[in-house]
Amino acid sequence: MRQGVSQVMERGWDRLRQGTLFLLGLAMLVGLGEAACGAQQAAGTLGIFSAQSDVGTILHGGAAQYDPATRRYLVSGSGDNTWFRADDLYYVWKRVDGGDLRLAADIAFPRAGGNAHRKAMLMVRQSLDAGSAYVDVAWHGDGLTSLQYRNETGDVTREVRTTASAPARVAITRRGDFFYVSVAGKGGALENSGAAMKLPMHGPFYVGLAVCSHDKDVVEQAAFSNVEWTELHSAAAGAGTLVSTLETVPIASTDRSVVYTTSAHFEAPNWLHDNSGFLVNQDGHLERIPAGGGAPQTIDTASAKRCNNDHGLSPDGNRVALSDGSLSGTSHVYTVPLAGGTPKLVTTEGPSYFHGWSPDGRTLAFTGQRAGEFDIYTIPTEGGTETRLTTAKGLDDGPEYTPDGAYIYFNSERTGHMQIWRMHADGSAQEQVTQDETNDWFPHISPDGKWMVFLAYGPEVTGHPAGKDVTLQLVSLVTGKKSLLAKLFGGQGTMNVASWSPDSTKVAFVSYQMTVDETAR
Repeated sequence: MRQGVSQVMERGWDRLRQGTLFLLGLAMLVGLGEAACGAQQAAGTLGIFSAQSDVGTILHGGAAQYDPATRRYLVSGSGDNTWFRADDLYYVWKRVDGGDLRLAADIAFPRAGGNAHRKAMLMVRQSLDAGSAYVDVAWHGDGLTSLQYRNETGDVTREVRTTASAPARVAITRRGDFFYVSVAGKGGALENSGAAMKLPMHGPFYVGLAVCSHDKDVVEQAAFSNVEWTELHSAAAGAGTLVSTLETVPIASTDRSVVYTTSAHFEAPNWLHDNSGFLVNQDGHLERIPAGGGAPQTIDTASAKRCNNDHGLSPDGNRVALSDGSLSGTSHVYTVPLAGGTPKLVTTEGPSYFHGWSPDGRTLAFTGQRAGEFDIYTIPTEGGTETRLTTAKGLDDGPEYTPDGAYIYFNSERTGHMQIWRMHADGSAQEQVTQDETNDWFPHISPDGKWMVFLAYGPEVTGHPAGKDVTLQLVSLVTGKKSLLAKLFGGQGTMNVASWSPDSTKVAFVSYQMTVDETAR
């Protein structure tokens, strides 16, 4: 009897357990269904984006709201900074596998005042981790609009500042490994700002909207309106329009600024001694670009209509030495007043390419090809007998005097690849300065004699061609320490001639990019 009762009780407990498991299973299914539904709703409420999250060290979490009727996102975020090695921001994002794309939006801060350095950003990140490689267009509280980028994980953030202040609309475009920023005024069409960077992003990566309050204790809100995501057709090899951009970079911060950009090819900036602008060559002519940007002004060089990218200002800033190929198609060195006028022939033999004035203005240093060899020569400014200073086999190029006139720096391939050298002004005591794996070209000495900047190609590059990944390297002539000043796409035409600011604090250069029609897929 007790056994029968026990069996009945065990069957009851089995049924109870089965019923409980059934109910638990049902609850789990309902819960999963609700979770899936919630995930879909969360994705739906973010429009073209799929998720949102804080990045970095955040004390006050952010949030995002989306209005599908206006394609408007209100994104709130705090964070101490998005700069240098800090990544503190709120991010609304979509994960993508790759491809060319453009993200555009109208940006505004609804609240007046606030920190001048608060940022609303259209951002592309390699990962969601703080310290990730990234590139963005950052719209600051004070109107500054710049392309910010971190080359690799853990590196510092750098920037290229556009000339636009608080543009109504901005866009960041990815074409292959290139990113560039476009801006537009209210009601206007997007135009290339000149701010561009080559930065490989390996799929998958993240694209989205970001906000940083620049104050860890404050939550700031930014409005992103008329947000458009466009997937672009891949560009055909060799297709596109060349864009040239004149930039300046301070040696203290390396934060670059765009001065002027155009869909044309210009080269080799000289910084005018009165800080009024820059001298470049374009289409065989010398042009002046105002310091504040704007249309270039052609300098009248009369019969010299085939000027190349080897030119420079006299120590008093009143004359220009230039290299021109109008005479028999061979480059010769001339001088002409900066205001324009008739060129005066200096070198009777060619080809000859100007590179430097002596500090007293009496002598020009140039590269000459004689009997099949390129070497360094000097010649009186008024013309006369040229003096050969180098005799080593291989190319010697880019001679430039130090401000005290004691040395001439130049680049030479006599050791097997191009390096920076120097010698006394009479050609004696020639010695190697750089010991790099890179191919180093065109040394330029600051007016105060404390710094040298030069152009560096990769070890695989022969000569000094255009259309290459290059860097500008800065060397202290006091300590010998070398540092990266800028990374860009350029080469020939970027910095062939002296381009220091008169106060020795900045360097001017030209970067290049190829843009194509922004045709959607």
